[in-house]
Amino acid sequence: MTEFTNKLTVQDLFTNHGEKLGLEWIAGQQGGRRMIVPERSKDSLSTVVDDDLDKFPKPGSRKTNIPSRYSLVGYLNLIHANQIQVLGDMELNYIESLRDISRQDAIRQIFKHQPACVIVSEGRNAPVILKRKCNENNIPLFCSSLPSNKLIDSLHYYLSNLFADVTTLHGVFMEVNAIGVLITGPSGIGKSELALELITRGHRLVADDAPQFSRIAPDIINGTCPKALQDFLEVRGLGIINVRELFGDSAIKINKYLRLIVRLAPMKKAGLLQIDRFEGSYKTRRVLDLEIPEITVPVAPGRNLAVLLECAARNHMLRMGGYNASEKFSERQRLILEQGNK
Repeated sequence: MTEFTNKLTVQDLFTNHGEKLGLEWIAGQQGGRRMIVPERSKDSLSTVVDDDLDKFPKPGSRKTNIPSRYSLVGYLNLIHANQIQVLGDMELNYIESLRDISRQDAIRQIFKHQPACVIVSEGRNAPVILKRKCNENNIPLFCSSLPSNKLIDSLHYYLSNLFADVTTLHGVFMEVNAIGVLITGPSGIGKSELALELITRGHRLVADDAPQFSRIAPDIINGTCPKALQDFLEVRGLGIINVRELFGDSAIKINKYLRLIVRLAPMKKAGLLQIDRFEGSYKTRRVLDLEIPEITVPVAPGRNLAVLLECAARNHMLRMGGYNASEKFSERQRLILEQGNK
């Protein structure tokens, strides 16, 4: 079980993203230290606003098709509270259409679960009663000129990355032929030397030794480099080298989605004979509850590992597109045999 290590206050959100989200802080300034805390949904995959939105007593309905791991941000629905409550044209028009008592009940419902903050979008002015309640409850109230859907998309992207499950794997993470490849294997097997050769062949380094991986979507694991290790590669005999300084900015990639794991393994002749001649050594490795394809590449004298890894990456891209060379080969042999028997 992974833990959430990142913490975020409303003040942090405003400081770091207020300008690009067009936020203006208009009430509840005393609530800047409120924490935005992720909460897992039951099955780890839920929509920001689900089918219960239909219970929201107003004409029409509004849903989002963005998958979310946490109920952090969403439209007003008066059923499921969001930590960041967004009020757009539809929500404000509904509130304004209510009679005084009903309007007060609706506003009271917004604050019942103590949201971290409230954002009025679409460039609308916040109702006076909303400002008053935010000041009374020390809940920050922002106004934004952005449309609701764009505002929620931006917030969801930032928060899902910030609060994603994170794990660290030993190896060298690189972009090879446009896909993210993690090179693993025992210490001293030649991972860094292989990475250096791949860099000289035009591929890019993401992280050496301890790349960090986070699951940012149901089927996406993003790999990045810890800040302390960025740009550096340890090569036995050469020590620590700065890849950016030696090869330029184009040799470094900030992040990449993990698509393939290549495990380097020393093998003698007996081990080589046990590898399937048709399928190779394909299997999967579980990373953050996702199955990632893994290939074992034998390390032996005379084998060009850089060419083998490039070929593995290209072949994996074909597999991702539905093409399997061993299946095509077997099918061709079957057709030849059938034609010969006629």
